[in-house]
Amino acid sequence: MRAVCTQPYDEAMEHTAITTPATPHVTDVMFGYCGVLIDWRPRRTIEGLYPAGVVDMFFDPADPHGVAYYDDLADLGWSEERIIADYEREHGPAVAWIMRLYFEFQRLGFYDMIDGMPTLMRDLHARGVRLWGLTNFTVRGVREMHGKYPWLNLLGGTVISAQEGVAKPDPRIYDIAIGRFHLDPAQTLFVDDNACNVLAARAAGLQAVRFESAAQIRALTLD
Repeated sequence: MRAVCTQPYDEAMEHTAITTPATPHVTDVMFGYCGVLIDWRPRRTIEGLYPAGVVDMFFDPADPHGVAYYDDLADLGWSEERIIADYEREHGPAVAWIMRLYFEFQRLGFYDMIDGMPTLMRDLHARGVRLWGLTNFTVRGVREMHGKYPWLNLLGGTVISAQEGVAKPDPRIYDIAIGRFHLDPAQTLFVDDNACNVLAARAAGLQAVRFESAAQIRALTLD
């Protein structure tokens, strides 16, 4: 079970604590994938295959055994077949077929790279800043993202939650990344779109910011 972020903070405190790095000196930048590098639009995986109402039902955030629940399990290493079987027990075989198509056409959900990020990655790499990834996703999904967007291959390595059996914001996944990539946390900037993941990274000693734009990260690392 993944760790849960429970630390309360209002928007002003969040902005102050999460968008300001501890020091301007950065030797390494570690990126989350979806919402930072990749514009992930999961509805695109089945849109056009089913009426809008069915798509809405499938992605209903109020469903305790819906897509979000099983995405979390996939992030922790559950196989697609295990998820489909469990989903079928909860929803029946007809609806389970939608889950199968969701996985089959997952590549369609990787809509594009986030605006400005390919250029930022190129410029950081040219400056000698080492680039890494840390993502809550499946191994197959990460492989498909790299195949679709070659700029991702500028990353020197990626820690994938499904491969490790632990996901952000669990402190263990940050320790795995720090050790595997031989990072100095004080000189490493972690960039993520989720505030809980950012707070956990800062607790692990990393500089960490909540992603807003490529220009924001450029200002923190290159300007």
